[in-house]
Amino acid sequence: MVTQKRVRANTRPRRGYGQYCALAKALDVIGDRWTLLIVRELLLRGPCRYTDVRNGLPGIATNLLAERLRELEATGILRREDAPPPVATTLLRLTARGEALRSVVHAIGRWGGSLLGEQIKDDAFCSHWLAMPLDLYLTDRAPKRPPIAIEVRSGDEPIVIETANGAVRTRIGRAANPDAVLTGPAPLVLRVLMGKLTVGEAKTHGVRYVGDPRALQRVRPV
Repeated sequence: MVTQKRVRANTRPRRGYGQYCALAKALDVIGDRWTLLIVRELLLRGPCRYTDVRNGLPGIATNLLAERLRELEATGILRREDAPPPVATTLLRLTARGEALRSVVHAIGRWGGSLLGEQIKDDAFCSHWLAMPLDLYLTDRAPKRPPIAIEVRSGDEPIVIETANGAVRTRIGRAANPDAVLTGPAPLVLRVLMGKLTVGEAKTHGVRYVGDPRALQRVRPV
């Protein structure tokens, strides 16, 4: 009984809906501006430094980020841990409860996919954000063939699309020996990967593709 009271005290928001409803209670915890985007960064990057999270949230004030991180830590969604030697820094990591938000973030991302359209001039963009829609939609059309890797360069840092054990996974970083490299503006690159634009059509708009021409046919959306 003491434990239950402590959890309620630790998780009660400063501003809540005051409703005995699971959705309202969830929004009390994760409904504030920037909160789910912080979760997005930790889902995409895994354990990372404060500066990595901040760089993935263009436009957020540092004091607001610090406040949101404290709130997420207090509600058991993330925790801080020391990186192993020789790195002397603190890492932010989602807890099991925080990882459970993956399906929530994916569902919202699917719902919002139709809202993307053309990129508005002032919209910020980080290339690693592409990893989430690619993980959601791409499948391996030849799962019995040897694995492949496609490096995508569309902004501040590259991402890699890899096939493994019949699944398609996306990670931040470079491929040691990519089968293909796709380079260009994010909206065009995403349309190529989603099969809505051919490489030939995209090349007229500045997209570059180097490598095995069959690689893109291997990873296609459902």
